[in-house]
Amino acid sequence: MAKEKQPKEKQPKDKPAKGEAKAEPGHQEKGVAPRLQGRYTKDVVPALMKKFHYKNSMMVPRLEKISINIGVGQATQDPKLLEAAVRELEAIVGQKVVITKAKKAISNFKLREGLSIGCRVTLRRNKMYEFLDRFISIALPRVRDFRGVPDKSFDGHGNYTFGVKEQIIFPEIDVDKVTRITGMDVTIVTTAATDVEAYELLKELGMPFVKRQEVVQTNAA
Repeated sequence: MAKEKQPKEKQPKDKPAKGEAKAEPGHQEKGVAPRLQGRYTKDVVPALMKKFHYKNSMMVPRLEKISINIGVGQATQDPKLLEAAVRELEAIVGQKVVITKAKKAISNFKLREGLSIGCRVTLRRNKMYEFLDRFISIALPRVRDFRGVPDKSFDGHGNYTFGVKEQIIFPEIDVDKVTRITGMDVTIVTTAATDVEAYELLKELGMPFVKRQEVVQTNAA
């Protein structure tokens, strides 16, 4: 008696080979160091050791974390604005964000304590380098009439904060789906002891600084 032919099991499409992780779009592959981190090790560390005469490479300042914050004050009247900001920030950084809430009530702004008014995220390690690399190489060149970021936004402790006026400069954002232009504050935290060291660190990493005198002369013209 002939045996019944068993139906073949359907194999999932694009199944990764054994021992190979499936790569997610827009994210760094596991085991591969970010390009900017490699540049830091290969070029930035030797350059700063020579400039500041550090005794060993462990004394060279490095990036510690990058914090991004978006305030959506109008979310008190329209919660969908906050939902859109959260969705867009998660698309930009590639990880979950945290909702920020009001710490106290302000009647003039119809603000109640505990009301959601923004979102924030902190990037470390690989995601930190990936974000900064994309920001310097792709996002900033898309800014209209861009001439550089100011060099006077350091806090005196080696940390640098700057503002982004439009989220649409990031390629992860679909302009056709944007309902409202949203800005954000970005803080780069470093281990540098002084602003001078932090400035040189970010400059070596490719941050396109423009001196305040140049900004004044450009505005006057």
